[in-house]
Amino acid sequence: MDRLKLSRIDEELVSSEVAALCFLCRDVINRKRLEGIVDAKGLFLRLEEKGLLENDFFLSQLLQTICRADLLNLLETDSRQPEETDANPMLSDYRVMLYRVYEDMTEENLDKMKFLLSNKLGKAKIEACNTALDVFAEMEMAGLLSNTNLHELHTMLLEFDQQLALIIQRYTEATRLPRIPHGSMDYQRVSTFQPTQPNDAGASDASVVFSDAEPMTSPLSDHTEYYALLHNPRGLCVVINNEYFLGTELKNRGGTQEDAKALLTVFTRLGFNVVVHDDLTAHKMLLVLRELGSRNFLDDDALVVCVLSHGEKGCVYGIDEKPVSLRELSLPFTSGRAPTLAGKPKLFFIQACQGSNYQRGSLPCPPKPRQEEGDRQSRLEADAGRVDGETVPWDADFLLGMATVPECKSFRNTAKGSIYIQELCRQLMRSAESSEMDDMLTVLTRVNREVSKGEYLNYKQMPEPKYTLTKKLVLKFV
Repeated sequence: MDRLKLSRIDEELVSSEVAALCFLCRDVINRKRLEGIVDAKGLFLRLEEKGLLENDFFLSQLLQTICRADLLNLLETDSRQPEETDANPMLSDYRVMLYRVYEDMTEENLDKMKFLLSNKLGKAKIEACNTALDVFAEMEMAGLLSNTNLHELHTMLLEFDQQLALIIQRYTEATRLPRIPHGSMDYQRVSTFQPTQPNDAGASDASVVFSDAEPMTSPLSDHTEYYALLHNPRGLCVVINNEYFLGTELKNRGGTQEDAKALLTVFTRLGFNVVVHDDLTAHKMLLVLRELGSRNFLDDDALVVCVLSHGEKGCVYGIDEKPVSLRELSLPFTSGRAPTLAGKPKLFFIQACQGSNYQRGSLPCPPKPRQEEGDRQSRLEADAGRVDGETVPWDADFLLGMATVPECKSFRNTAKGSIYIQELCRQLMRSAESSEMDDMLTVLTRVNREVSKGEYLNYKQMPEPKYTLTKKLVLKFV
């Protein structure tokens, strides 16, 4: 890696951030080799010795973990997707979890932790610890802490900060470590771990109460089968809503505001922070997504991106009538580009035509939609476009929900919104309200069935989900 770039990064980092980076690297660099490092240049030399700077992957993970994603711009990475193989080093989830505890720990709690450990680590060693990371390092050397032994730390945190203890608990649930004895804490074995607010009478400092506890056999507690949803908010839902086009070849998309409103309502209730971008050019769409890809997603469980626009096979259009390939939409969020999204579901819903052909039905004809048939048919339009684009490169944990199959048109009611997005929102609401544990693929199958029943301008529409999800995703109201 270019030494000049590394020098620029070093100039931006303060001593506490360098110390944090050293702690995060303790699993890949020998402890003695980390001793005496006082600036980032020293750490970079050690990483270089280990071959960990051959590409930007590991350094990007480090900078994003300490919330310095702004420094990623100094790397000036090229537009090619980095090779992703088993040889790529991954930052330890265990160390990232300990860093989160350190970030949230107050000076008062640090003093309490040092007091509780003084008889086990020795007064001299404890007094030399300036931060929680120093304490964790001493605990590791004393055999009191490791990636498979968190009991001592968890028990200690329970004494003075249940929220910090909860970070440990979430980690053990997600990694399927042996269960930590709960002591006085009554944990809910489900995917949310959201504590109730204290009642007017106050709650005991020694316990955290969780509402509506479910049985220990709740399927969402099985993180081998279900994606973990631990945070509130769950993550971001970004909607790109293109209505008014600047050229002469593509018509304005009446009704798309109804789609944006429906998505805002549904995903807000599902626990996402929803951001809507109206009328973006192709270049601006890419800028928005690339900026989003540089976000630190450590505290997000999932990402949702919805694009409402005109399109053609393998692409969607900006309001300047320039194409953006589906590959470009998803590329900023692959594990190589957004390592803090690795292993988390990334959902893309695309309302756009994928060609100029119409789909025909076969006898017997499905029943027509029931409501206001004449008005509906008169207001239907096609979200069509012009040229062929590219196909989508798939990485793990992606889902792409397309309004239609390749080569064909999709339909939008100019007053009520698109057929696909409106049905998608209805089925998400239905699933979230149900007592059943319907996963996302079940929801999309229902969307396929309901959309395929109708006739639109005497034609048919068939949505198409594509996915590389590795677990089941169940979305419920938060």
